[in-house]
Amino acid sequence: MIRAFVARLHQGYRTNRFPAADPMLSPRYRGLPEVFPEKCTSCGLCESACPTAAISIPPTAPKPILDLGRCIFCGGCARVCPEKVIVFSGSFRMGARKSEDLLVGGPSEAGIEKLGRDMLAKFGHSMKFRVVSAGGCNACEADVNVLETIGFDLSRFGLSYAASPRHADGLIIIGPVSKNMEEALKKTWEAMPSPKIAIAIGACAISGGIYRGLPDTSDGATGIIPIDLFIPGCPPHPMTILNGLLALLGRLPEKE
Repeated sequence: MIRAFVARLHQGYRTNRFPAADPMLSPRYRGLPEVFPEKCTSCGLCESACPTAAISIPPTAPKPILDLGRCIFCGGCARVCPEKVIVFSGSFRMGARKSEDLLVGGPSEAGIEKLGRDMLAKFGHSMKFRVVSAGGCNACEADVNVLETIGFDLSRFGLSYAASPRHADGLIIIGPVSKNMEEALKKTWEAMPSPKIAIAIGACAISGGIYRGLPDTSDGATGIIPIDLFIPGCPPHPMTILNGLLALLGRLPEKE
């Protein structure tokens, strides 16, 4: 017991300081992609390289548009583009309240609008989430679960996970929503007391991801229940999830 206490003292404070300060992420981390349309020659290589059809080049405006809701952050588009039109930054800040706001067509950093005044009055300081894995591969599940570890300490923000939907204020959906899970997801949503919110985490939950178009999936949760927040990634980094939750609840410092 004494050895454990001494070891814990030796470890020191392990929780990151976000949002007061950003944590240091790996230089290999692929964050928010930036698109520089003025460099594009409309060769179509990026569109052909994308495995999830996240990139489109409209004939009326032959410049690439990247859908963060479909992107799996494989980096294939950036590797094949000779002009470096698409570049993956190191920013973990991405997400949107509407799926159409996930479209990136130029150098930008996606913003998340916070909830309205009435909802913030109810959930701004404390909130419980029910997590539903609707056919996921466990990658997004792992990054959602890790938020409760000492490195992130989700509870310091008054946020936690609930075992029952009847005790939850928000629903977190992970996975492409397999046909076997569609009814369970609906029943979970119906069992939650109002007011409530729903959050789609990861490309699969937003658009179906790599499973999009398969007969055994529903191409995500968008057409099943109303989604209040989309957090892209495959899987999204824990910091992306945490940033999205805090932005939605108005818990991030205002930008100058």
